[in-house]
Amino acid sequence: MEDLPEALVTEILKKITRTSDLNSLSLVSKQLYRIEGNQRGAIRAGSGLCTAIKALTSLCDRFPNLRKVEIDYSGWIPGHGSQLNNKGLFVFSSHCSSLTDLTLSFCSYIGDSGLGCLAYCKTLVSLRLISAPQITSNGLFSVAVGCTSLSALHLIDCEKINSVEWLEYLGRDGSLEELVVKNCEGVNHHDLLKFGSGWTKLQKFEFEKKKGMSDLLPCDEVFDSLYDAHTTDTYDFCCESLKDLRLVRIKTWPEIGLRVVLGKCKALENLSIEYVLALNDNDLIALSRSCSNLKSISLGLNLQRYSSDVQYCETRTSFTDNSLYALALNCPMLQIVDLKFTGCDSDWPSEIGFTQEGFLALIQSCPIRVLVLNTANFLDEEGMKALSSSPHLETLELIFCPEVTDAGMRFIAHTPCLSNLTLRLCHQVTDVGVAELGRARKLESLVIEYCGGISLQAAQGVAKSVDYSKKCSAALSKKIGLGGGF
Repeated sequence: MEDLPEALVTEILKKITRTSDLNSLSLVSKQLYRIEGNQRGAIRAGSGLCTAIKALTSLCDRFPNLRKVEIDYSGWIPGHGSQLNNKGLFVFSSHCSSLTDLTLSFCSYIGDSGLGCLAYCKTLVSLRLISAPQITSNGLFSVAVGCTSLSALHLIDCEKINSVEWLEYLGRDGSLEELVVKNCEGVNHHDLLKFGSGWTKLQKFEFEKKKGMSDLLPCDEVFDSLYDAHTTDTYDFCCESLKDLRLVRIKTWPEIGLRVVLGKCKALENLSIEYVLALNDNDLIALSRSCSNLKSISLGLNLQRYSSDVQYCETRTSFTDNSLYALALNCPMLQIVDLKFTGCDSDWPSEIGFTQEGFLALIQSCPIRVLVLNTANFLDEEGMKALSSSPHLETLELIFCPEVTDAGMRFIAHTPCLSNLTLRLCHQVTDVGVAELGRARKLESLVIEYCGGISLQAAQGVAKSVDYSKKCSAALSKKIGLGGGF
């Protein structure tokens, strides 16, 4: 190895991706140690980073061309040594001239003065702050002013952020392409509209409020099912570059708030709406008319009270078949559909605003490849028969769908392109239905979890890959709204 040209050794090292292998290889010779150090572009450190400032300085000297750094202190206790503090962040500006991507997770001793040091990192493109209890809006403003190349900002569990001067500044600059704000109680969805002209360039936006027990029950307020927020010009901005949009646990009534975005994003490809209060059909209809490129939609819907007549109040999920018909008509590229209904009766008819007729209109009009249904009590044997004729369906996941039976399995087994099937908490499916799947010999993978009528013996050999569990896992509990799923 010592006799090989350095350029050739460098190319060899580029083929090695595992960090443990690179660490071992660097011990072989001084040449490999130096070359590997120069080419290392990313590191991840955390609780083992004792005497943090000296250790970080040493790492940056060892790897002078670092572009991506993640500092993660999740699970940290005082016995693990010192955490990185505000002075430690100065190391990045003085020793990491190529730094473009920085993630700080559970860094309890970093505050605004530390973020001020990052203002000197002129190459910084992406910054993620996760569970940063000392950081306030002042520190973010320093970053907004100093980091002129910043295009991605994630703020998660940052409790002290409240005022939004930083957001207004970033909006005026207009360079941000990705903005994620989760569980920052000092920032509400009306504040985010102050982003102004920054919406024009934004390609990914997520806003999520904290989980709460109030999400389990219908709101006491009654919302107007006919209200149309998209006939007004209250907010004068456009977001025509937005491709990914996720809104979770916000209230859009009586003020319009972020719901207006749904009618403004013409380039949208991926939409996720979970437990958003007061939305109605007009919101999805407006979105469908603007977003012919929509490829993925995920809806997490809980019970809400609607009325256009003061004498009558209807408790149901946010949208009806009118939304499904609009998506079917206007979104010819829709490939992924994920529908979750929370708090609805398992018997049909129930408070779910969708019917099987509207659901099948969507499935039969769009090239659906992936379909996830959670607590969809409207899907029965006839619905499964219709699903089986879907020419593009490759992946189907059914969670707590009480009307899905062995007869439905007989139909779905003959779906032309189906290769991945997941059944969770579907107790009406038995070994008889699973045998139908086995005879079709089409499945690449089969996942069965907490389905009381299906035995391990019946599941074995039905697909090339079989994952079977009798118990309800933590992941499934979250999917069906148990154990903190909200």
